[in-house]
Parts: sequence; structure tokens; C-alpha cells
Amino acid sequence: MKAFESPDFFNVDELLTSEERQIRSTVRQFVSKEVMPIIEDCFVKDEFPKQLIPQLAELGVFGATIKGYGCAGLSYTEYGIIMQELERGDSGLRSFVSVQGALAMGALNLWGTANQKEKYLPRMATGEWIGCFGLTEPDFGSNPAGMATTARRDGNHFVLNGSKFWITNGGISQVAIVWAKVPEKENRIHGFIVEKGTPGFTTRDVHKKFSLKASITSELHFADCRVPVENMLDVQGLKGPIGCLVNARFGIAFGAIGAAMACYDEALNYAKTRVQFDKPIAGFQLVQAKLVKMYQEITKAQLLTWRLGRLKDEGRATAQQISLAKMNNVAMALDCARVTRDILGASGITHEYQCGRHMMNLESVITYEGTDDIHRLILGEHITGIPAYR
Repeated sequence: MKAFESPDFFNVDELLTSEERQIRSTVRQFVSKEVMPIIEDCFVKDEFPKQLIPQLAELGVFGATIKGYGCAGLSYTEYGIIMQELERGDSGLRSFVSVQGALAMGALNLWGTANQKEKYLPRMATGEWIGCFGLTEPDFGSNPAGMATTARRDGNHFVLNGSKFWITNGGISQVAIVWAKVPEKENRIHGFIVEKGTPGFTTRDVHKKFSLKASITSELHFADCRVPVENMLDVQGLKGPIGCLVNARFGIAFGAIGAAMACYDEALNYAKTRVQFDKPIAGFQLVQAKLVKMYQEITKAQLLTWRLGRLKDEGRATAQQISLAKMNNVAMALDCARVTRDILGASGITHEYQCGRHMMNLESVITYEGTDDIHRLILGEHITGIPAYR
């Protein structure tokens, strides 16, 4: 396989610091050496590559922006670059790291007590403990405020009842961050830390997926699950989970570029070597138009995320700006995957090439952490001041 070459038409490399370029190079080499040789087979077999967890921990990608507790303490731009490089390998791998770091560890870092942080974050930074984030329910995805899961106070415990669905990492997690309504507190939403093995807490993995097949997706079920009071996070209302989701969406905006670049690189290499009508198909106008469109959109996305990263590092990025970047970049990446499959013809539907895998994965990425329509509504309210979803 020809070595991956990243498009950089507007010299975005020059806008990055030497540290950012070094991080990108390190993770890119890891993906090329450790991920690419095995990921198609993992996808076909519906297996998550657990053997990569220690190496990912060694790279410092778990909770990368958290300071202390054995975490790397990187900038948000550096974190975004990590997500970009991981998703060049596979969206499921980036999802694993994103949920572990931005969602599970992120919730503990944002809303955890000092004792909670000391107990969980160091073990999660090393990959000894894996975390998941239980927000979405079978009947409530885009409207998390409608959740049916409850946590009733009973002495020194809360008793959880309900289910969470489409939960990445659920089946292999030692720690679940679970959001539930507390009837004694006017049904306000609170977060709870639920450890694996707690009586009444069970998981069931989702099979027969055509997307994110190299990622673990699970249902979490709570039946009179007793959680100690000290396992409640110090936050109430939707600002708890949404605060975590915004950071995860930031990472997805970068990650999608990785998938797009992987597809573009594959399309370009194929088009330059596939001969039809006595010349490479890259020499035909229609194929060149498709390649140029991908090149154009990747370039725009690179500049968009570079600026977003700088704003985030300055503490000035808004949730709406992150929504726009997530919405734009994932749709762009999905289009690149589809066009690449088109350029590759029948070859594009086989696992000899990666565009089909990226195409199927991105069908999930464009749905989770806010669908395109939800992000349009977020931006629509920002523009008009009118919340159209109410």
C-alpha cells in the first residue's frame, strides 16, 4: 500500500506549532503501523481491537486535554489533531477514544468531586478502566430532556431504573457515566457514576450493524440499581451532559477530516493507476472534477477547524461554532467517501479498499452527537433567536 499523503493546499502546516506537527506525526505513524494492517479485518469480524488500548494510553490520547491525573494536558487543537489522525484509521477507533476522553473522563473532570477525580481519572488515563457515557435512550435521542431513566433517593443511595441505548464502549466499560431524572429534585437531570458489577446494572452489545463494526455499541439496563450518594456528579440539568457533548463534537469536527483525507488519498492513487480507454482515469475531466471537489472541501474544512481550535484554546469557541464545524465536516467526509467509492467502481465495495468502510462508518457519525438537522436547528436559533424545535 502506498504511504498516506495528506493534502495541504493552503499550507495549514505552517499555521501549526512544532509541537502540534510532532503530535500529528506520532499519531499518524501509529495509525499507519498499528491500525491500518488490522482494521479491515476487525471491521469484517465485528471486533474492537482491544490490543491497541495500552498503546493508545502510551500515546496519551485518553483525556488528552485534562491537566493532572496522569493525563497529557494538551491543547484543544492538539486534541483535535489526534482525533483527525485516529479517524483516518477508523471512525470506530476515534469514537472509542472520544467517548473515553471527551465524554466519560470529560464528565468527571468537569463535574466530578476531588475524590471522584482521584479515584477514576488516573486509571482511565492508563486504559486500565474504560468509560462510557449513558445519555441516549431507546425513545429519546435528539431530545435528551425527555429521558425516562430515573434515580430515586433511598437513604444513602440512589436507585436507578431505565435503559440507555447506542452506547459506545458500554460492553467493555468499568465506569459508566449515567444521566437520569431525580424525582425528589423536580425531575432535574443529574449524572451518576455506575461501576461495572453493581447489582442491577447489565449491558447487552448491539450486533448486526453495517456501521462502526470495529466499535462496541451497547445497551445499558438499570433495574433497581443502587448507586451510593457519593457517586453523584456535582451538576444538575442538561448543562451537565451537553457540556461534555460540545467537547466531543469538537473532536468529531477534526476527526471527520481524517476520514475524508483517507478517502481522497485512496481515490487519487486509484485514479492515477486505473487505466481505461488507454489512459489513467485521472486524465478524464469527470474524474478530475470529482477529485478537485474533494480537495476543495477538505481544504475548507482544514481551515475551519484550525480557526476553531485556536478559538477553543483561547476559551472563545461557542457551542454554535462547534455545531457548524461538526455538521459541515462530517457531511463533507461522507460525500468524499461516496465519491471515492464511485471513482473506484466495483472495487469500492470490497474490503481491499477502505472507502466503503469509511462511508458506512460516517453514516453513524453524521447521526450521533447531534444529527445534521439538530445542528441546523441550533444554528437557526442562534441566527433568528427562535427555537424551532420547541
